[in-house]
Amino acid sequence: MRRVNSVKVLFFANTDWYLYNFRRDLAQTLREQGNDVVLLSPAGEYAARLQALGYRWIDFPLSRRGMNPLAELRSLARLVRLYRREEPDLVQNFTIKCVLYGTLAARLAGIRTVVNSITGLGYVFLPGGPLKKVLRFFVRIWYRAVLRGSQVIFENDDDRQAFLHFGFIRPADGHLIPGVGVDTRRFTPAPFPSGLPVVLLAARLLWDKGIGEFVEAARRLRHAGVPARFALAGRTDPGNPASIPEAQIKAWADEGLVEWWGWTEDMPATLAKASIVCLPSYREGLPTVLIEAAACGRPVIASDVPGCRLAVRDGVSGFLVRERDAASLSDALRKLISTPGLCSEMGAAGRHLVEEMFSSEKVLAQISAVYREAFSKGR
Repeated sequence: MRRVNSVKVLFFANTDWYLYNFRRDLAQTLREQGNDVVLLSPAGEYAARLQALGYRWIDFPLSRRGMNPLAELRSLARLVRLYRREEPDLVQNFTIKCVLYGTLAARLAGIRTVVNSITGLGYVFLPGGPLKKVLRFFVRIWYRAVLRGSQVIFENDDDRQAFLHFGFIRPADGHLIPGVGVDTRRFTPAPFPSGLPVVLLAARLLWDKGIGEFVEAARRLRHAGVPARFALAGRTDPGNPASIPEAQIKAWADEGLVEWWGWTEDMPATLAKASIVCLPSYREGLPTVLIEAAACGRPVIASDVPGCRLAVRDGVSGFLVRERDAASLSDALRKLISTPGLCSEMGAAGRHLVEEMFSSEKVLAQISAVYREAFSKGR
């Protein structure tokens, strides 16, 4: 990553968990170059870890599901005051609400250099009822009003094309960078586990991640006598409307359909316990877990939807299956479970794909280029 002239950079995200797990490498690279990096998010269990690494982290309470107009206006006003006080040279906003609030606040605070990361269109853009349609209408108006003039990073071209179609951004301001990058020295191929094949789905426990279809596929394969174990790694997310109740997860585990491994810190060790990694999500930016799994030499199965299809070379490093289709998922799983040699072959292909496209070094270099462009346009 080429050096950015010494500047003050502020990252704004909706959880400290996101900053710690997905933007720590970027923050560290910027800091090693002599830049001042300030992290802003609601408080959580990862704030102390960020501070222990030497970062200045600022608590900014922000309701992810807030609907009270007065409360939301107060949040925006607080953010404007904070940006004026901090006077960052560059603000980078992550996730939908932070992109919307952070960009408007930066504009009101007189900050000219803003980079926004669209890490997926999010819950509001998935099909749903009348309330979601109303929310989508207002989010589109807000995007169109505030994004012009910022540099916008997309993780897949489907999202970029959607923003161009709706007129949210100008073509020259949209940049395609595949994900957050994977440390290929930390995520390395490991021997496949002995015993029954283990199929792993590691994600936040949301319906939108295709967990219902995953459990149904496990049920079908068990009834068909296909020998395998099915595991969920992750926890519920009460702040998300699509969160699966913990009681439902436990009921599936009690039925013997899946094992629930809970939250895991050590993803390389967790992936080493899997034979196949699966994510039948409805839509993603670019799912990091699929890239990490491929880096570890594991074949992956995902829905043929935006984001997921970029992480899988269908028939080469894994399989793409029809969205919301447990039968299609179970067929692909059966093929891999019954052919261990194919698992090894696809896992090796996945590792090559990661080295070619998704390594941290390549991704950080692309982000650095966007920063330089943002500074040149913000003058």
